[in-house]
Amino acid sequence: METLDMREKPCPIPVVNAKKALAVQGAEGVVVIVDNFVAVQNLEKMAKGSGWGFSYVEDGESLYRVTVVKGPAQVPDEALAASPSAKGGGKKGPVVLITSDSMGRGAEELGRLLIKGFVFSLSQLSTPPEAVIFLNGGAHLTTEGANTVADLKALEARGAEIYTCGTCANYYKLTDALAVGSITDMMSITNILANASSVITI
Repeated sequence: METLDMREKPCPIPVVNAKKALAVQGAEGVVVIVDNFVAVQNLEKMAKGSGWGFSYVEDGESLYRVTVVKGPAQVPDEALAASPSAKGGGKKGPVVLITSDSMGRGAEELGRLLIKGFVFSLSQLSTPPEAVIFLNGGAHLTTEGANTVADLKALEARGAEIYTCGTCANYYKLTDALAVGSITDMMSITNILANASSVITI
């Protein structure tokens, strides 16, 4: 089984290289060494999304040895049931990309009021967004204590997927404070944006 040393490799490189290793004919699995837990979570999502076996051990301080064992490539039934198309059916809403914890340029306090109002307005749309993705400073809006969490939970209940960039959450040390949605990697974000019916960027 091939071992990949992905220490100090930013998202989504560990996931991309793991997929390449698993795509080689005859490959039964791969071991990936990473130095942050967000990478472990991203590799787990990749493995479980493909119906593959996943495990990891902590190998020293901030060092993880992840094992992905290849199996039949399939999407688990629960993942299909949780997908936006399965929940909402019919028309798909846009993907919304939020890159800051405030909106517009000018007074910061006003910007925070505006982003709160924007997220609330999203929750009132007749067709909710397919997904709302939070990057960079926007990652603060999905964490405990943020005044946007209640509205994001309402969106999630209506079928919208709420994603926070794992690299961003790790940078701001917010991973343990996530209050809504899930952590994701840049490859997944890229795929969502590439397949979206439309994209709104804030």
